[in-house]
Amino acid sequence: MTEQGRMGAVQGAALLVGAVLGPGMLVLPQLAAAAAGPASVLAWAGLLALSVPVALTFAALGVRHPGGGGVASFAGLAFGPRAAAVVGWWFYGAVPVGTVAGALVGGRYVEACLGVDGTLAGVLILAAAFAANAAGLRTSGRLQLVSVALLVALLAVAVVTAAPRADLDHFTPFAPYGLAGVAGAAGVLMFAFVGWEAASHLSAEFAVGRRGRRGRRGRHGLTRATVVTLVVVGLLYLGVSVTSVGVLGADMPGVPLSALLEAGLGGVARPVTGVLAVLLTFGAVNTYLAGAARLGVALARDGAMPAWLAGGRSPYRSLGALAVLTVPVVVWAVDLDLLMRATSACLAAVTAAGVAAAVRVLPAGRLRVTAVVATGMSAVALACCGAFLAVPAVLAVVALGVLKALRRAVLPAHDGAPSGGCHD
Repeated sequence: MTEQGRMGAVQGAALLVGAVLGPGMLVLPQLAAAAAGPASVLAWAGLLALSVPVALTFAALGVRHPGGGGVASFAGLAFGPRAAAVVGWWFYGAVPVGTVAGALVGGRYVEACLGVDGTLAGVLILAAAFAANAAGLRTSGRLQLVSVALLVALLAVAVVTAAPRADLDHFTPFAPYGLAGVAGAAGVLMFAFVGWEAASHLSAEFAVGRRGRRGRRGRHGLTRATVVTLVVVGLLYLGVSVTSVGVLGADMPGVPLSALLEAGLGGVARPVTGVLAVLLTFGAVNTYLAGAARLGVALARDGAMPAWLAGGRSPYRSLGALAVLTVPVVVWAVDLDLLMRATSACLAAVTAAGVAAAVRVLPAGRLRVTAVVATGMSAVALACCGAFLAVPAVLAVVALGVLKALRRAVLPAHDGAPSGGCHD
């Protein structure tokens, strides 16, 4: 972590790239191609187009409302505490499913590259991440940057070395499943297009002007970091999606990145890819668990979750709740595609809520127009999640029910309390 007010555009871009990229890139090209065939590249391109107004909107929110409060705080500012509670539950509820999905991605690569049972490897990655959080260990900022650099390098090397082997015949028939297939691919690819809200979280780290006022340097630093991230992520995503189909075909294996590296570099790439997949997956799962554990504490303090989750000086209780919620997901996890789609629906809902809040929070003018465009495009992307929208819908009902029950429990206690004096 940098000293507050000292982060520049380069460091900010590195952290933003890390927030958007993740272990999902190790498997998403195959899942998207299975849904749409070669036309999956259209889903990648469409979501990249969506990323532009979404990323710029979150950067604008960060400049005007710095402090790292997250999308839930923006939703609360625009729509009230109930909206904040729902958005918080969307993210908190997505983490047990998403972390299991991420761990299983790493396990799939371990099985393909190192010959170890993939499910066992995924469970061990997940257990190690919980243990690291329980022990109070955190991935340092430098280690996170190294992990991001490794993933970027891995994707870039895979594209550059394998691209000369592309075959245009692999792009025909181009859209065997029609527009419905492209929409289905977009639904699962949302897993790779969340994380732009991190720009608002990083806002307090950028340079400030004299007397603590945020000046042009901080504002421009955050905007430049966002633009650089858009360029880097856009090139990587388009490169990986087109090269995967061109080299491997629409019926590519479940470990496309390993297959691309092996096509370009030979068999030596296989064990290296397996080890790197474990490191990348562990880092991402560890980071999500750490953030969600603290989110649970914040929601409990705001009355959106039971107060006992906020007990103690560390988020152990919230972390324990996440562990309990993760167990049934691990036991019943039979399809990585389903896990990723459920996670994507929740995180897409979080993104949509954030840009919708920006329409009310940002001042009239160009920024608000950008937020309106981002909201409209996010609504289309959200619709691509299809039946999986039932997941955030159920979480919203649970969030509002818990919020109402907790308020009812608090009010009678205050109404019946004797005036003056202390009581338990």
